[in-house]
Amino acid sequence: MKLVLLDRDGVLNEDREDFVKTPEELLLLPGVAEGISRLNENNIQVALVTNQSAIGRGIISEDDLQRIHQKLITLLAKNGARLDKIIFCADHPDHATNRRKPGGGMLSEAMVYFGSEPNRTIMIGDSLTDLQAAHQVNCHRMLVMTGKGRKTFESGIPTGLNPVNICTTLPEGVGNILAGRLKMKG
Repeated sequence: MKLVLLDRDGVLNEDREDFVKTPEELLLLPGVAEGISRLNENNIQVALVTNQSAIGRGIISEDDLQRIHQKLITLLAKNGARLDKIIFCADHPDHATNRRKPGGGMLSEAMVYFGSEPNRTIMIGDSLTDLQAAHQVNCHRMLVMTGKGRKTFESGIPTGLNPVNICTTLPEGVGNILAGRLKMKG
């Protein structure tokens, strides 16, 4: 892999039904920083690709999101981890562009930025929309059981999205990537 794309809420930090609205509400999941650090150490680029409809809904501002992401960057850095790029989509779900997952716009943007081909890129998420966005741009797919992941898995993954790699947590998924234990798309 050359590029790992990560969803935020439910993958990196605790998911909240009422959105992460302040830096104080952003709580990293166990092992996330260490997992990202392992990707960094192996020269794999890491980009955050996150829907942030709280902006489009008027719940938070872009400045609020900047402060939340600054806390995320700080928490990761304390554990020797970094994100190489943060891409977000502020679209309201009722007025979504192709940048908003399940559209593949943010993922395509990241692949162009890093010069990565779909077959060397994997999207790690916890929702069906993450998997659909990855399928749209033809990159590899991984579902973690944190956040909405268990519910997504139990609801059934449409066969057209397979193969999907299933992992309990981001650190487990990183271990599988580094060990070459992935179901690869055709």
